[in-house]
Amino acid sequence: MNNPFTGAGVALVTPFLDNEQIDFDALRRLVRLQIEGGTDFLVVQGTTGESPVLTQEEKMEVLQTVIDENQGKVPIVYGVGGNNTRALEAIFSKLPTGVDGILSVSPYYNKPIQKGIVEHFKMVASYTQLPIILYNVPGRTGSNMSPETTLALSEIPNVVAVKEASGNMEQIMDIIRQRRPDFGVLSGDDNLTMPLIAAGADGVISVVANAFPEKFASMVHASMSGDLDTARKEHYDLFNITKMFFEEGNPGGVKVALNVRGLMSEKMRLPLHPVSDGLRERITKETHMLLA
Repeated sequence: MNNPFTGAGVALVTPFLDNEQIDFDALRRLVRLQIEGGTDFLVVQGTTGESPVLTQEEKMEVLQTVIDENQGKVPIVYGVGGNNTRALEAIFSKLPTGVDGILSVSPYYNKPIQKGIVEHFKMVASYTQLPIILYNVPGRTGSNMSPETTLALSEIPNVVAVKEASGNMEQIMDIIRQRRPDFGVLSGDDNLTMPLIAAGADGVISVVANAFPEKFASMVHASMSGDLDTARKEHYDLFNITKMFFEEGNPGGVKVALNVRGLMSEKMRLPLHPVSDGLRERITKETHMLLA
């Protein structure tokens, strides 16, 4: 199975009202902004979407809202992952029409050995015929998926790509160097996206694109077409605010910029907490500069 997910993907945030209920109107506005801004595919209920604090019913409501607003314009990837392998089967049976792929994080907290990660994803892949993007984010999971593990998993027919958020350029380039031609490598770190595409990666699943889809998609598309002058300009325009977005955790920072754009409140559910006043002021100033 070829990888259908290339270019500028966005890990959508989940907007909340002040009473912590989901703001579905804001979610629709966000989806429209992404499509109009040039985003190539949407990722629903990744970590950026605060998936750990949503009920299964809320997750399905969010997913259905995105499907309805998208109207088939761009592919939709849904996050299905966890550290109880067999429990994931029930989720796949409830997926609505309109989901084009799955993003599945390597099991967290349990810290499995590499063989355990392989067997986990073999079982996950057996639960669905949808294309699967592996997600390696050792800073959150507590364990790293080695290049050897990723390459072994790429032999599973419906495992089509990996989102690599290890931050280890050598590791990611090792995967790019050895992968089969139809297996995708997507950046999981916004500020590494341009250099990784130059090294052969196929795109990104971005946080920053929530707030700046126009500039981020322009950077990704220019990188992929070899227009490095344009790509570098957009990359460095977004460089500082990208660091700010992650300074006090995700998605607190990007929600400040989305609030500045008038799309949603900064509200998050505990245990996440809004950013400090100082960081908010810096993000607000930088957002106004980028939108000017």
